[in-house]
Amino acid sequence: MVESLRLAAVARRFYEQGASKLEIADEFGISRFKVARMLDTARETGIVTVEFRLPAPVDLVLSEEIRSAYRLDRVLVLERAPEPESREVARRKIGSLAARLLTEIVTPGDVIGLSWARSVNAMTEAIESLPNCPVVQLCGVQAGMDMRDRSVETVSRVASVSGGEAYPIFGPLVLPDRRTTETLRRQPGIAETFGQFKNLTKAVVSIGAWKPEESTVYDALDETERSAIAKRGAKAEVSARLFDADGTPMSTGLAHHVLAISAEELLAVPEVIALGYTEPKAEAIDAVLRSGMVSTLITDAAAAVPLLKLAEARPLP
Repeated sequence: MVESLRLAAVARRFYEQGASKLEIADEFGISRFKVARMLDTARETGIVTVEFRLPAPVDLVLSEEIRSAYRLDRVLVLERAPEPESREVARRKIGSLAARLLTEIVTPGDVIGLSWARSVNAMTEAIESLPNCPVVQLCGVQAGMDMRDRSVETVSRVASVSGGEAYPIFGPLVLPDRRTTETLRRQPGIAETFGQFKNLTKAVVSIGAWKPEESTVYDALDETERSAIAKRGAKAEVSARLFDADGTPMSTGLAHHVLAISAEELLAVPEVIALGYTEPKAEAIDAVLRSGMVSTLITDAAAAVPLLKLAEARPLP
C-alpha cells in the first residue's frame, strides 16, 4: 500500500501537475532515473492508465505504418467498423475526417482547390467553419450527376462557409474532342478559374481506380477508350488525370478532351489531401502515392491493409 501511494503521488505530480522529472526527484529525494522507473511501474501496474480520445475513430497504428511507408506528412485511417457497412456510410465518415482536418489546417492566406468526388462532397457537407479564402473548382461537371453532387455546388458551399470567392467551372468534365475543350477553356469564366490553378496552396482530391464504378471518368468513356487506356497501363485517376503503377502521369488522348487541372499543376500544389477508400482502390492509391503528389491520405482500413502489403512488396526507393 505504501509503495502504491508513493507511485501515485509521483505520477500525479508528473501527469496532472506537469512537474518535470528533475523537480520530482528533488522533492522526493531520489534520482530522476528512479522517477522514470516509478512512472513506468505506475503505468504497468494500472495505477496510471493512458487513453487516447480522438474526435474520430482513427486506427493510429495503421496510420503511422502507411505514413512511414510512403513518406507522407499525415495519414488518417478510418477504423474498421464492428459490422459491415455500406460504401455510403464509409464515404460520410471519410468526408467527416477530411472536414475536421481541413478546418484545422486552412489559414486565411490559402487558396483551396476541390475536385469533383462524392467523398469530397461529403466533406463539404461536414465543414462548419473555415477562414476566409478563395475556393477553386479543379475539374468540370460529370454529366448525369444529381445537382447537389456536382462540383459547382460543392465549391459554392465551401465558399459560402469561408466567405471567400468561388471559382467554378461551368462546363462538362469530358468533352467530345480537343477543339471543343480548347474553345471552352477560352471562355472568360472558365479561363479565370484555370488561371487560379497556379495560386493553389491546398487541394482536396479523390483517388479513382481505372475500373468499372471506381472512377467517374472511367464510367463516362466508351468501352473502346477505356480498354485502350487500360492497355497503356493506367491504374489510377485524380481529377481526370491518369497515373500508371509507378505514379507516373500518363499522356493519353483523354488529356485533350477533359476540362480539368493538369497533372503538372496538381504536382505543384504544396499540400494535396487525397481521399481514397475501399479495397478495390488499394492499387490505385498505391500508384498515386508513388507520384509524390500527395501530402495527406485519408482512407479506411479496408484499403489500408492491402495498401500496406503493396508498400512492403515494393518499397519506395
